Amino acid sequence: MDRALLADFLRARREALQPEDAGLPRGSRRRTGGLRREEVAALAGMSADYYSRIEQQRGPAPSEPIIAALATALQLSPGEREHLFALSGHSAPRRVRRDVRASPAMSLIIERLADVPAIVLSRFGEALLQTGPAVALLGDYTRFTGMSRYLAYRWFTDPAQRALYPPEDHATRARVFTAELRAAYTADPAGTAGEIVEALLAVSPAFAEVWRRHEVDVTHHNDLKRYRHPEEGELELYARRLVDPDEDQELLVFTAAPGSPSEAKLQRLIQGRIVRG
Repeated sequence: MDRALLADFLRARREALQPEDAGLPRGSRRRTGGLRREEVAALAGMSADYYSRIEQQRGPAPSEPIIAALATALQLSPGEREHLFALSGHSAPRRVRRDVRASPAMSLIIERLADVPAIVLSRFGEALLQTGPAVALLGDYTRFTGMSRYLAYRWFTDPAQRALYPPEDHATRARVFTAELRAAYTADPAGTAGEIVEALLAVSPAFAEVWRRHEVDVTHHNDLKRYRHPEEGELELYARRLVDPDEDQELLVFTAAPGSPSEAKLQRLIQGRIVRG
């Protein structure tokens, strides 16, 4: 435990949190912004003396329940919460996310992208939000239920998903999906990744074959990918990626090179969607 850094971090977060944010009255005698030590202590359910000793680098090391209570009282973000646990010498509890909807930040961004193909995906490839042009390009990814919500699962079980890519790209895509799933599984084998792996091993010999290779570093960062559309044929598109690390969500925005045949095809898809919509 680093007492000095822990004290500094708690003090900085306390001073950054305004009384109104915590449902407390500001009062006329408050000379500075932020919360007082006794206010943080009350919000965390501990004595003011105990909390003061933590900020003053005195007393015993705080327990995990104490750190969890302080994280809640100070309204820490997921990243800040993990940092607080690390400073106190504890492992942060595993984040439990349902990934049922896009984060507010991602929702706000995608609202501005209504006329381009864009999709918000959870860390397991579940479509949380999708623009109309993205539906025209890829189909409606938000309609799936059960295990089929997850892109890696669909890749190995749904021929329609694989049909979106040229056959010669299938082997690479299978390796990419499996490597990404293995990274998530290694970090949390009892969570959603473990459920996906178990389900795929039960139904997909192709997945089992790739899984046995234990590949963890598959090169897949080439933004230019090829897609097959039933009406427009093959398109070469850049999939620009914006990541929200706190929510483990990513926004993919699809664009084509200016003046390219793929740009013309993409514009026809978008215009057709607007006309039909």
